[in-house]
Amino acid sequence: MINIGIDVGKFKHCATVLDDSTGEVLIKPFFLTNDRKGFDLLYSKTKQFIRRKHSVGMEDTGHYMINLTNYLLDKKFTVKYINPRATCLRRKELGVSAKNDRKDALLIAEMLSEKRFWRSISPRTIENSKFRDITRLYHQLQEQQNQDMNRLQRALDIVFPEVNLLSWTRYSKAYMKFLSTYPSASSLAFEDIRNLRKALKTEGKGRQCKVTAEEIRELTKHSVGEDNSSIELEVTSIIAVIITREEQLRILEKKIEEFSHKLNSPIISIPGISHISGMTILAEIGDINHFQNTGNLISFAGMDPLVYQSGKYDAAHMPISKHGSRYMRKALYQAVFTVCKYSPTFHAYYTKKRNQGKSHRCAQGHCARKLLRVIYKLLSTNSLYNQNHIH
Repeated sequence: MINIGIDVGKFKHCATVLDDSTGEVLIKPFFLTNDRKGFDLLYSKTKQFIRRKHSVGMEDTGHYMINLTNYLLDKKFTVKYINPRATCLRRKELGVSAKNDRKDALLIAEMLSEKRFWRSISPRTIENSKFRDITRLYHQLQEQQNQDMNRLQRALDIVFPEVNLLSWTRYSKAYMKFLSTYPSASSLAFEDIRNLRKALKTEGKGRQCKVTAEEIRELTKHSVGEDNSSIELEVTSIIAVIITREEQLRILEKKIEEFSHKLNSPIISIPGISHISGMTILAEIGDINHFQNTGNLISFAGMDPLVYQSGKYDAAHMPISKHGSRYMRKALYQAVFTVCKYSPTFHAYYTKKRNQGKSHRCAQGHCARKLLRVIYKLLSTNSLYNQNHIH
């Protein structure tokens, strides 16, 4: 077995070749630049091993190894990723205090000999990672949207605190349009009533705003809002950002839904799971065959409870480990909320945990683990959800 270890960097990589059977270093560590010239240098030195049983290993560093991985897969190399935490622990285990690129490349090459350290990468894995980037981008934008909405309400509490007493829907078209024109109570003080009526009208055939210009005028007479031009500018700026981001989110939602229909995964057959949450979970899982059992999947999601024992002490109540992807855990908690609503089995399980004295969040955690066990079964057998088979 020929092990090709690569220590990945932002501007340059370090590679070495090791004969697994003899431990001989066939090619001493050498550096290559992170561009076409460097990749071609790596290929020219290692192409002699393609027809032999080999593995190219590198740390899963997030994004620095993506272009190199695509290049190697195109050249028909066998590529494997190693968790950076594993290399760090292995270095400590061997008592190696010094850390440099050459030694790390050799360490990675040596770790390829043990299956527990690596996972195989294929073109399908890369394709899945591209979709995972889309779902993660969606959640990142959604988080930013929530933060900006909170910022908007904070600003309104200062310059127009009475505006939310009116009977309109927050962040609706009428709400956002009116506040972008009149971001504070002071900006309404001497405005013509006809202009206020015009600002409340929305284009299209949808329902018109129920709030009247007279109601707004009456509120502004007694408003305690501060006359602050800086915060007025903040309100209009935040509204513009929220509206733009809302359009971006709609584009991503449509893209994710299109992919969901194309993939037609069994995970969508679970009642209560939307295309967004279902595809987020699926993108984070990747290939279900990488997990030997449901316990591995639960641990991968960071939903396994921590264990703390020391001597006679055994902690009875410990939080979940929260290892792995936070996007997956977020999608699981969002999904399990609606699954418990639409699935009688999950609703009964949630009620059982609550009756046992568990808190709402703790009961949701139990349901999330149950949901992961169901997902594992559906994906591994490629079967649809059947209420009668869930216990």
